[in-house]
Amino acid sequence: MRLGVLDVGSNTVHLLVVDAHPGARPLPAHSHKADLRLAQLLDPAGAIGPEGVDRLVTVVREAMVAAEDKGVEEVLPFATSAVREASNADAVLARVKDETGVDLRVLTGEEEARLTFLAARRWFGWSAGKLLVLDIGGGSLEIAYGMDEEPDAAASLPLGAGRLTAAWLPTDPPDPADVKALRRHVRAQIARTVGEFSRLGAPDHIVATSKTFKQLARLAGAARSADGLYVQRELKRKSLEDWVPQLAAMTTQERSELPGVSEGRAGQLLAGALVAEGAMDLFGVETLEICPWALREGVILRKLDHLPAS
Repeated sequence: MRLGVLDVGSNTVHLLVVDAHPGARPLPAHSHKADLRLAQLLDPAGAIGPEGVDRLVTVVREAMVAAEDKGVEEVLPFATSAVREASNADAVLARVKDETGVDLRVLTGEEEARLTFLAARRWFGWSAGKLLVLDIGGGSLEIAYGMDEEPDAAASLPLGAGRLTAAWLPTDPPDPADVKALRRHVRAQIARTVGEFSRLGAPDHIVATSKTFKQLARLAGAARSADGLYVQRELKRKSLEDWVPQLAAMTTQERSELPGVSEGRAGQLLAGALVAEGAMDLFGVETLEICPWALREGVILRKLDHLPAS
């Protein structure tokens, strides 16, 4: 069957269309994406402003038209931290449903972590043993650990690259004092969580998902996206530590000219790099393995698990 997953994230609204059935890997058929930056459209009271809601309704409607054009049989719509934490979330969700017919499911941070973990587990397989999975989104950092398909521990921290950029790095290029303050903040947040995971024992593989980690790995010499899903990619902490001061000295425009860095995400790449650096250091990770599957694939896989075998 042809499924669509509609991901209303802090950075983008992304429709992923796949051909899938129980027992088989989902095969990507189409991708429709719109930059939205919901996390940066919050007003001082924490509400998504009128402009942001109007734009959200428009891009959701466009995504549903794209899904229909591609023959999607069912769309799985969900929203993450930007909508979840908005003070007017209920009103936003109601308007989206009224004007587009789409009933967005708002995932909790722990659900995000668990579904992302499921995707990583399916990608790497049972032989990978105990996995520690890290995912940096626009609004939050997800961490999950476990031996099975359901993690033994899962956490979500308010350390998304977009959120941190808006709150801590107001100038371009960033002020060195702001970068230093953000690094302290990130490390303090992650440090409070490390103990919960360390008690469970050392992982056999440490895995990273999300666009931020993929872009950082590309900077450090990993293969291009065009080389395909099945090329092994990794990110070494030493390479990341070498890149952080370089990113901190660059403007957004200069970062956008780096290999693998999209113009839309260049502004928040430094904040993402600081989160990645802090997580790798505090968890004692020398090398991360990059997983091409993440939250969207986890949502699809969970859906397939509940379908009868053909």
